Amino acid sequence: MAGYDDRDGKIWMDGKLVDWRDAKVHILTHALHYASSVFEGERCYNGKIFKSTEHSARLLKSGELLDMPIPYTVEQLNAAKDEVLAANGLTDAYVRALAFRGAGDEMGVASLGNPVRVAIACWTWGAYYGDAKFKGAKLDIAKWKRPSPETIPTAAKAAGLYMICTMSKHAAMAKGCSDALFFDYRGYVAEATGANIFFVKDGEVHTPNPDAILNGITRQTVIGMLRAKGITVHERYILPEELADFEQCWLTGTAAEVTPVGQIGDYTFEVGALTRDIATEYEALVRA
Repeated sequence: MAGYDDRDGKIWMDGKLVDWRDAKVHILTHALHYASSVFEGERCYNGKIFKSTEHSARLLKSGELLDMPIPYTVEQLNAAKDEVLAANGLTDAYVRALAFRGAGDEMGVASLGNPVRVAIACWTWGAYYGDAKFKGAKLDIAKWKRPSPETIPTAAKAAGLYMICTMSKHAAMAKGCSDALFFDYRGYVAEATGANIFFVKDGEVHTPNPDAILNGITRQTVIGMLRAKGITVHERYILPEELADFEQCWLTGTAAEVTPVGQIGDYTFEVGALTRDIATEYEALVRA
């Protein structure tokens, strides 16, 4: 396909549809200089966005956490997403909603006089990790740490939080890996660059406390699915040395969906029955 700046189609910007190639911003847009931007990644299956309302609500919450009130309601955002999908003739797609401080009267750190702009795009996108979704992803261990919530609003899905994700994923890819695992500022296991992580031991599931990472919507969905099946889920602090004791591992996220992990650094995991079952059941749920 053509680059993301050179495609046919429509993008919703500030209340109206514009031609894809005309969806542009000025070079002095505040977000480009100071990362005043929040976003959502969503998937549409069979014409319906999975958990659309939850994603729209989180976008508004992220804007609030960045002192950047977004000038639309959840209902308006939901309608805009449906509108852009229809305009592009897509029923199975990835949807990206973005809110950011635009260009305006101010060009310093303070930007209260600059408008908050909103854009929504969609495109077809297959498995985020390619064939790793079926045979198990290989993860590097990032040199960067997820920061303390006292230093940055970690509960926001904010663009600035992804800077170390880009660097860590580039480093992982250079080693032949699909992604990288972060530890947090305390040294506990945290998450991958764009996905939450789960482990299995003795039939029970363990996943990091989301107190310094994004509590993903897919993460919450999968925890609910597991508990509905009667499987014990421990949300807790996980030490790096515990990786040696886990039998299975998988990643969750809107883009990642449920992707098994076969290796993290020197630690290996089987793509076991529970991993396969939850991946299959999640696929059925989002298409129900």
